[in-house]
Amino acid sequence: MNNASGWVADSFKTAERDRFEQSLHRVDAETFARVFDVDARASALLISEFARRHVDREATWGRIVGLTSAGSEGFPEEVSYGAAKAALESYTKSAALELAGHGVTANLVHPPVTDTGWVTDEVRAFVDRSRELFHVATPDEVAEVVLYLVSDHARLITANVARLR
Repeated sequence: MNNASGWVADSFKTAERDRFEQSLHRVDAETFARVFDVDARASALLISEFARRHVDREATWGRIVGLTSAGSEGFPEEVSYGAAKAALESYTKSAALELAGHGVTANLVHPPVTDTGWVTDEVRAFVDRSRELFHVATPDEVAEVVLYLVSDHARLITANVARLR
């Protein structure tokens, strides 16, 4: 399960504040490294080590599930985060194709805004106004989808992004 975030609000813009009036950093080597080290590099290395061990023991069943976002669509004011999540999507889909012969499925879950303690009234109002977001999810709601993807029932689902709303 790839569920980590080295998130930082960064942008190519010169503004010092994002749309929520929070501090906004310019993209630089530090913001890039901070986010990519966790969201892309760590995930790639974890998948690689899983694959090595799985193949070495001649296993015939395995699951890889990552949590992603709309990174491949662009992620304004969180550009390094979005790019790192796009990399995670590529790594996961590549793993799905390369490891299918070893009984491995690899998928991503793109949850909606999920209240893990950071959601404010302002964020809830943003979700309520959104045409793409339907509600703020609980961690348990997202976990139910992950549990399905790691079950035998999902053996035909691989190289996909399950977008939850």
